[in-house]
Amino acid sequence: MGKPTGFMEYKRELPQDRPPKERIADWGEFHLHMDEEKMRLQGARCMDCGVPFCHSGILLAGMASGCPINNLIPEWNDLVYRGLWREAIDRLHKTNNFPEFTGRVCPAPCEGSCVLGIHEPPVTIKHNECAIIDRAFQEGWVQPLQPPVRTGKKVAVVGSGPAGLACAAQLNKAGHTVTVFERADRIGGLLMYGIPNMKLDKKIVQRRVDLMKSEGVQFVVNADVGSAAFPAEKLKKDFDAVVLCCGATKARDLGIEGRGLQGIYPAMDFLRANTAALLDGKTSPIHAKGMDVVVIGGGDTGTDCVGTSVRHGCKSVLQLEILPKPSDKRPADNPWPQWPKIFRTDYGQEEAAEVFGADPRQFCITAKKFVGDAQGRIKEVHTVGVEWCKDDKGRFVPKEIAGTEKVLPADMVLLAMGFLGPDETLLNEMKVERDERSNAKAEHGKFTTNITGVFAAGDMRRGQSLVVWAINEGRAAARECDRHLMGQTLLP
Repeated sequence: MGKPTGFMEYKRELPQDRPPKERIADWGEFHLHMDEEKMRLQGARCMDCGVPFCHSGILLAGMASGCPINNLIPEWNDLVYRGLWREAIDRLHKTNNFPEFTGRVCPAPCEGSCVLGIHEPPVTIKHNECAIIDRAFQEGWVQPLQPPVRTGKKVAVVGSGPAGLACAAQLNKAGHTVTVFERADRIGGLLMYGIPNMKLDKKIVQRRVDLMKSEGVQFVVNADVGSAAFPAEKLKKDFDAVVLCCGATKARDLGIEGRGLQGIYPAMDFLRANTAALLDGKTSPIHAKGMDVVVIGGGDTGTDCVGTSVRHGCKSVLQLEILPKPSDKRPADNPWPQWPKIFRTDYGQEEAAEVFGADPRQFCITAKKFVGDAQGRIKEVHTVGVEWCKDDKGRFVPKEIAGTEKVLPADMVLLAMGFLGPDETLLNEMKVERDERSNAKAEHGKFTTNITGVFAAGDMRRGQSLVVWAINEGRAAARECDRHLMGQTLLP
């Protein structure tokens, strides 16, 4: 521990983001880095706790507490403080294949369980992680590493999101010949098309994909495995094992009156079209310029829709959330080290407030029906306020509040209410059993499906979750796949 009193001497400090008025004029990343001296002082704030909860990676009250991939956080915080950046990236890569992704888009459950966070603002773990990997790429320390020996075994990984990429990287490291199949036209899954460029520049994703290619991983795009053009049986015939990492792509819909009107889109259709157009140098076919936009859903995807709509030049944007507004401080029933359920303002809300003068979110409100014009396009969202009450089984349910009805103008509605599970086509064709939530049935820790040699990991197995959980599952599924192929494994 380089600075035993650092947590008492230095305050939490983050680099300033680019100003909202500046960043909404482009699609560049808005987070900046601090200079090295300030970064080292932030590393010095780590207390080197006797029992560090930051890398515990457990679930408490249904939420992640600590890092799900068990990053060696106190170790590399200390190395940052001492200026040993080369050693820091070596420690970081021991547990995390892609710190440049988690350092940008992870909500940082590690910081929620930081011991210092009990009485002071927590250590800037997420930013320290991002600074380490960005420094490592800048210095040329991240180089392709070919496995010393090839096993002769071939593995197909279906899906190139964070779970699929992590799984492929680990299996390749074990010496297997790995081919990743992706149905989109670019590799990356939600990293490529689900997260907007201003949060995760696609050059960052492509840089890692290119690195994996140089290490021997093979990628096949436009491969819709399970379709008539690409039957899944071909994989079982051509490969010694198959790992399914296709994500949870079935969006939750809102089956209310008027749902069939034009101008109502699942959030991912909107975000995917925008990123594809950006990368292709075109204008998105789903564009919000000059429109009154209503986003239904208060999570990260809803925020991304807000930020994207603002960049399009929308006329107005509102974000509807059926849940109550969180409190500013931890409630009594949400103690440390649980993930703090507190009110936060993310980049999209900050940008909307800068442009339109107010936070776009409205809480405890739900849409009742959509109303269209004579041409069949959406023009209004009819809403009502709700309160949360316990039903006869003690469960909290929303109850409409009479007299709170509103009519909101809307030229575009974006449904950002989460995901229900994986696409069923591939699972049906491969005859993979599903659990009660329609996910691929595979026990955590084993990741084996009912089909010998077929494994499942990530959101396809556990349901919609965090990028860092996907990396956790991809790595663990690779370990079990390696064990299946070789009878033993050295993968962590």
